[in-house]
Order: sequence, then C-alpha cells, then structure tokens
Amino acid sequence: MNRLSVCLIAQNEEENVPRVLKSAAGIADEVVLVDGGSQDRTAEVAREHGAKVFFRAFTNHADQKNYAASLASNDWILLLDADEELSEELKKSLLEWETSAAEYAVYEMARLTWYLGAWIRHSRWYPDYQRRLYRRDKTKFDGVIHSALDYRGRIGRLRGDLLHYTIRTFPEHEAKLEKYTTAIAKEMFERGERSWRGAMWVATPWSWFRHFFLGLGFLDGYRGALIAQMAARGVRLKYRKLGELVEKERRLRRGGEA
Repeated sequence: MNRLSVCLIAQNEEENVPRVLKSAAGIADEVVLVDGGSQDRTAEVAREHGAKVFFRAFTNHADQKNYAASLASNDWILLLDADEELSEELKKSLLEWETSAAEYAVYEMARLTWYLGAWIRHSRWYPDYQRRLYRRDKTKFDGVIHSALDYRGRIGRLRGDLLHYTIRTFPEHEAKLEKYTTAIAKEMFERGERSWRGAMWVATPWSWFRHFFLGLGFLDGYRGALIAQMAARGVRLKYRKLGELVEKERRLRRGGEA
C-alpha cells in the first residue's frame, strides 16, 4: 500500500482550507500545511481539520512546496493548493492507486476551474493537466511564478478532476493579472530577456486567438470571451513591464557613463 502525505501551502486561506481538507479526508495518511504568514485563522482552521501546521515566511511557490514536502512523513506526496478540491472520481482513483503497485514516479490529473460562477470546460483552461502526485525523492518543484515538477520521465494519469475555485469577481481577476505580470516580467528580466516590442505586438493578438478560437473559448460564452481578453492583456502587460525594466536599465547605464 502506498502511504500518502497531502501537502499544502497557504496564506490567508481560512475560507478555502476547510473545503480542501475535507476532500482529502480518507485519502491522506497525514496532511502537512505550511503557512506563509497568514493574518487570518488559516492555521487554527487547518489544525481543527487535523492538519500539521508549520510556519515559513513566503519566498516563492516552488520553495514553499518543496519545504512542505520535506516535512512529510512519507515519500509519496499529493500537493494541493488551498483553493482546490478533490472530485469524487479523483478520490476514487487515488484510493485505487493507494492499494496498487505504483507504476510511475509522477502522476497528473485534469484540473477543472470554477470561474465567475461556472465551470470552464474550454478556453485552454481544461483539462489543464497538473502533475501533483509524486515521489519526493525523484523530483521537486521548480519555477518562481508558475511552479511545476521538474521531471523528464514517463507520467501516469489519474481519472477525475482536481476542482479549482479560482476567481470570484472580475476585479479580482484584474488585480491578480497585475500582480502576476509584474512578477513574470521581473523573472524574464533576471533571466536576461531584453526583446519585448515585437513580442508584445505579435503575441498579444495571438494569445486572444488561441484562447477564443483554437481553445474553443466561444463555447464558454461570455466567460470565454473574458478569459481570452484577459489572456491577451496579460501578455501585453508582461512585455510592457519588461520593456519598462529594460528602459530603466538603459537609463542607469547612460547615467553611469556620463
């Protein structure tokens, strides 16, 4: 039997934590939650639902997730976000997996997102496969913004959906986009990327086309139109912000040469 530790990272998630922990009940041999510095009752609520709670000042998502996995008692880790929930079919798949021989070191599952009051089944948001079940001695999370398991081997796949309760209001989507594009632009700049004008003008409309037409976003109705619009805006913002960093660097160099 495969013994499983469910690991989460959270910060100010007292409303979401009960749902995700209830869905993990009966699946996890233990639950480890790393709190990055909540100002609400996240830690207390997690303990009330049986989680082991640890504190670590937030650095980035990959670091936090790897730290949570390092605290687990078992090598098999199921990494969940606080705003997620295991569907009934996915729970059944996990229970079957626990009682069988593991064929892979990493498993993925489809993620289904709840956006502005409805499930999004197109728009390049579904199936959105997530690699979340893994052996911690075989791989780890990498990436400052969009962290993912750094693994090159064969991947197993579980039936069922990982339910993702993401954005409740459009202003929330706008605020999240501003925050993420700022962080992504900074990461791109630190990697040495300096070209931005051409990419901004070409990639922005292409992103909209991919989401709305190639991704069948039009089948998601007005929500699909919003997703395509915001995807395009995100591309434009990240390159514009990268351009601002590049121009700032150039001004500093010119000032130093004067």
